[in-house]
Amino acid sequence: MDDNANDGPLRIAVVSPLFEAVPPRFYGGTERVVSYLTEELVRQGHRVVLYASGDSRTSAELRAGCAQGLRLDASCRDRLAPHLTMLDDVARAADEFDVIHFNTDNLHFPLARLLPVPSVTTQHGRLDLPDLAALYRHFRELPQVSISDAQREPLHWANWVATVHHGVPDGLYALQEHHEGYLAFMGRMSQEKGPDHAIEIARRAGIPLRMAAKVDVEDQAFFEQRVKPLLQGPGVEFVGEIRESEKQAFLGGAAALLFPIVWPEPFGLAMIEAMACGTPVIAWCRGSVPEVVDQGVTGYIAENVGDAVAAVAKCFAHDRRACRERFEQRFTAARMARDYVAVYRKLVRRHAQQDRP
Repeated sequence: MDDNANDGPLRIAVVSPLFEAVPPRFYGGTERVVSYLTEELVRQGHRVVLYASGDSRTSAELRAGCAQGLRLDASCRDRLAPHLTMLDDVARAADEFDVIHFNTDNLHFPLARLLPVPSVTTQHGRLDLPDLAALYRHFRELPQVSISDAQREPLHWANWVATVHHGVPDGLYALQEHHEGYLAFMGRMSQEKGPDHAIEIARRAGIPLRMAAKVDVEDQAFFEQRVKPLLQGPGVEFVGEIRESEKQAFLGGAAALLFPIVWPEPFGLAMIEAMACGTPVIAWCRGSVPEVVDQGVTGYIAENVGDAVAAVAKCFAHDRRACRERFEQRFTAARMARDYVAVYRKLVRRHAQQDRP
């Protein structure tokens, strides 16, 4: 460990999943956040090694766990294998770092408790699955970061050291003060994201809806049976999966982003991407939504379709500049990185104290 690790630059390993490049070419929330964090840590003067797929783009030192993001690699049959190889590489190089930041769910847990340096894990997914309690009790000493307070509730007894809300670079999106009169839906075409409810909201409000979303293999049946028939009617345009470079126009042109989730959303990156454009969010009160949406400022929290339809009318006269300003106060990548550095330093100090005779 550096003598100056408590006040100077830190040596940080950031470990990403390998399913998408960092940042992703298309959809990919975890890898996108990993990118924003890594670039900001470098900008703030820390020495960062990023473990990610070989097609990632970063100003940190990149150590590739595979040639390209596994979701787009048709030749990859076993997605676990490259993850295990990468995690072994991390362990072998552990002495190079002051702290190791894992973003690989719980795959690394057996490894993390054997490392000679402190580590922390950001949980990016849902934690209310019944099989998780026994696992997290078994590895209860491992430090965890939640991305919302709501996310940690099913495992409230775990070793949570912080909640760090996501952030995006403040220059990535710009305020668009005048919208183009349509509603937007962006994310996955999965039941939990509520695309069918978004269509119902838009049609009942009489406002056109544009939908930018990917269809995963596991969501194909839901899309074919529940969503695709609804697309045949008027007022709905399905534009498919979009790149990050297309989000400014898509979100900035919308009067509101519809976010009618029906699951305990751990965070919801699309919400703050919309806010960065000045576009308010209409979201159902599930998961992280009450923590992310400031009622009447960055959007409107609804309990049902009727509430959401009523909120649509408010969005046409919404103060988009105030929405953008609140984003700058709460959800920038710079704030996110500072929060993580505070966590890193806390763990480094604790580890140093434990090593003293």
